[in-house]
Amino acid sequence: MKSRIEQQIKNFGFQRFGFAALTAPLSMEHYRQWIKDQYHGEMAYLETHVQQKQEAHRVLPSAQSAIVVAIDYLPHPHPTSTPIKKSRVALYARGEDYHHWFKKQLQALALALKDEFSDHEFLAITDSGPVLERDLAYRAGLGWVGKNTCLIDQKNGSLFFIGEIYCSLPPATFELGSSAVALHPDRCGTCTRCIDACPTQALVEAKKLDATKCISYWTIESKSNPPLALRPHIGDWLFGCDICQTVCPWNEKAFGKSEMQAMVPKLLASDVDLIDELHWILTTSNKQIQKKLHGSPLLRAGGVGLKRNALIITANHKLAALKADVVALADHPRLGDLAQWTLDQL
Repeated sequence: MKSRIEQQIKNFGFQRFGFAALTAPLSMEHYRQWIKDQYHGEMAYLETHVQQKQEAHRVLPSAQSAIVVAIDYLPHPHPTSTPIKKSRVALYARGEDYHHWFKKQLQALALALKDEFSDHEFLAITDSGPVLERDLAYRAGLGWVGKNTCLIDQKNGSLFFIGEIYCSLPPATFELGSSAVALHPDRCGTCTRCIDACPTQALVEAKKLDATKCISYWTIESKSNPPLALRPHIGDWLFGCDICQTVCPWNEKAFGKSEMQAMVPKLLASDVDLIDELHWILTTSNKQIQKKLHGSPLLRAGGVGLKRNALIITANHKLAALKADVVALADHPRLGDLAQWTLDQL
């Protein structure tokens, strides 16, 4: 039975996968402490979902096992064309939103497995579901959790998406004994590159991220304006941040050091295309931004969020050519104070 399932997984384009029994996550106490420390910021849903993350049956009552898959996003499997071409955007977001295509691919696999094993249930989940994905992927043998909190694969680095299918098939189906698979050894060693490179010191210690200091949090998840002290450190990131991954030796080994460095080129304040791009963001209606970025992960930040981020880039690069655009936002209900701060930096 296991070999039939493995063949189905491969038929749907997943070459890296593993299986895990849906027992309590190994990092549950760590996660609870992380929530208690308020490192999740405004992301209240992360606290709301604690019990579901601990007990899989709250997500799928019959759940016993999980099929866990990984798929690289460098190069991105579903590249798209948007007006955002020059600004610094996280690597995972340089293509179609994976919550769309990845979920569909997983759902198609789940349906195929349901057809073959009709007495059982299968539920496809991506990271928008209440699952401690990296913990689950670790238990499925797909890598170890690095000091940057990302799952790291010794051969493929950490630039990949994780998805899973909860199912009612018993662990014995996948030849998972009481000790499950052999857990991948932690190969970070004494390296602290990710911790040292973070501009905002968001990695407060190995494997512990304070989201309220993280560039990705402030440019994607938060609806607020970043604290004054953090704004200069956001640099020229429009959406997300990859620094703690691009400095990782395991990604350099997987993709090449020069390739990693090329992924995050330093933007130039004199770049006309960049100025035109920020101008488009600052002056375009939120509705038009939504239309032009349809299907892109950048919509997670929303039109207002992208304008906020563009203002910070404008300030950090002292792009005086955009002063009129900034002035026009001075009375914006959410961005007015940030616009005034930006003007003060120009």
